[in-house]
Amino acid sequence: MKIILKKDIQGLGFKDDVLTVKDGYGRNYLLPQGYAVIATEKAVKMLNEELKQRAHKLAKIKADAEEAAKKYEGVSLVIAAKVSEGKNIYGSVGAAQVAEALTAKGIETEAKKVVLKAVKELGSYTAVVQLHKEVSVEVPFEVIAENAPVQEPKAEEPKAEEPVKESAEDLEDEIEAEEAAMEEAAAE
Repeated sequence: MKIILKKDIQGLGFKDDVLTVKDGYGRNYLLPQGYAVIATEKAVKMLNEELKQRAHKLAKIKADAEEAAKKYEGVSLVIAAKVSEGKNIYGSVGAAQVAEALTAKGIETEAKKVVLKAVKELGSYTAVVQLHKEVSVEVPFEVIAENAPVQEPKAEEPKAEEPVKESAEDLEDEIEAEEAAMEEAAAE
């Protein structure tokens, strides 16, 4: 069945695309929901005329999407998730969490624009933000344990403060004394 999409449908196509889908999917889901119309000869001619009239508007929309894509350059995210013993996450990290982390960084992003398979383990991943049908951006992110113990540097035992050497001659004398002590120890 040939259809014309009236809305962007993730995994299928974008608004005004002419597609061929299975009859049952088109007849039982897309058409009743108002997501598509049947691609008759008349409907395709009307679509082509409408697209000609909207060409400059579409160019501006694409330019705006390319401008928005620049905001995502150099952005990398760290998402904390609850984990069991090991690397498995309770639940999963999905598009909503990535969109939320981007919004927290000051880049407003809708979850429906983020394309990502559910992440169920700790590690580094990449999400794709689909801004326009021809403009998409990859955003790297890392999933870490929410309750990961922070390793603090071990506190060293306080050493007695050594007197500050006042000149280079004093330093040379001390080095010579240490070398002599080492030679005596080696001779014994």
